[in-house]
Amino acid sequence: MFSTIKKGTVAAAALAVVLGGVALTPAHAATQTLTIWADDHRGPNLIQVFGAVEDQDPGDFIPGYVIDVKPQGNFDALKTAWDNSTAASGPDIIYGANDWVPTGAKNGKLAAFTLPSTLKGDFTANQLGDLSYKGKLYGVPLDVNNVAMVRNVGVPKPSTFGDMVSYFMTNKDSKGLTAGLCILGGGTSWGGMSVYSALGLQPYRMKAGKIDTSLSKPGKPAASGDPIDPSFINNMKTYLLKANGSGWTSNGFYAPWDSAISDKFNCDTDFRAGKVPYAILGNWQSGDAVASPAVVATLQPVPGVVAGTYGNAFGSVSGALLTSYANTHGNLAAAKSLLNYIGSRGGQREYQKIELRPAANGFAAKYGNPFQKGFAKSAALASIPQVGSILNGTGGNSWWDLAGNYFYRVAINNEDITATTNNLSALLKANIVAGANF
Repeated sequence: MFSTIKKGTVAAAALAVVLGGVALTPAHAATQTLTIWADDHRGPNLIQVFGAVEDQDPGDFIPGYVIDVKPQGNFDALKTAWDNSTAASGPDIIYGANDWVPTGAKNGKLAAFTLPSTLKGDFTANQLGDLSYKGKLYGVPLDVNNVAMVRNVGVPKPSTFGDMVSYFMTNKDSKGLTAGLCILGGGTSWGGMSVYSALGLQPYRMKAGKIDTSLSKPGKPAASGDPIDPSFINNMKTYLLKANGSGWTSNGFYAPWDSAISDKFNCDTDFRAGKVPYAILGNWQSGDAVASPAVVATLQPVPGVVAGTYGNAFGSVSGALLTSYANTHGNLAAAKSLLNYIGSRGGQREYQKIELRPAANGFAAKYGNPFQKGFAKSAALASIPQVGSILNGTGGNSWWDLAGNYFYRVAINNEDITATTNNLSALLKANIVAGANF
């Protein structure tokens, strides 16, 4: 990629927006370096875009500068390095998660900046909100993080959640199906949230682009912002459970983790073998064997109980975040210029040719491959922002833990579904009240 395309003219145009035509560095200035940190996946992809330092000519992207991408060992290692970073050791730009923004803004490690109006219009309000704190923007959206549902070859398109359950029950024995719906990517509480949502449960509800904080009191009629719909328990019993004495157990359709059916069940292996008709796939799994053209063509959100409705999935963006260290290093103007290029239509198209996720830039997203376009369409239909201040919970009662073990407690551990669900509802409401002012 880098060996055939030089970006100096593109970067110069972006720089002009930031500096109003003022030269960034004098002609005689020594070569300077902009440092980017990323994880072990994004880092190598960025090196393909920018090139290794030794292969660059100063000014290929930013006048007077070379771009030094430093991949970390993995995403957790990146977060640890960021937490431990100082002005002396830290980067000018870091490719990170949207929920890093509030903490980074508070502790001063991130710096706010303003996107030019010509770029701002290419992103949705939710995407910019994901990377903002108290009205200030701290990065440019890169790509949408979301999941979508795929169906196996030959499986008919479902209109409702019930259609999927009926297909599984009808064909379970004749086709040797081991489960109806399993999770290939994202885990139970992140990737599987759309399953709960389709049936009436999610961590919060959105209204006019904001968290709906209208919550019911115990014993009072339901309110629009209630995280659990009154129909949820009945939907669980109808679609995912079967009677088990005085309680309930799994009917075998939903397998949110590999051991949900048996220790020998594996979502990836069984889906490939045609033993599972539906699966939830992450948009970072473009290289997965199940992402064949025939399967990719089926990408859609999880259908709801009523035709034409869908279960919501998280659809937040990752971001290229501006650090305060850039100013300390004397690189603030250059870092802002590079961020403008990273967020531009051309910059996102170049990066996503390699990264293979749906571009956050709405115009760049039109040029993706079928995999990227399918995920982008699914996100547009059913995504909600990932609001860490609510999801991380109060007193340790995070959505990740609460949703992660809910199905196990009810369907495997045989806990009373009404009591367990009511307790979950109270905790989720408390999270909304505590974290809604994000």
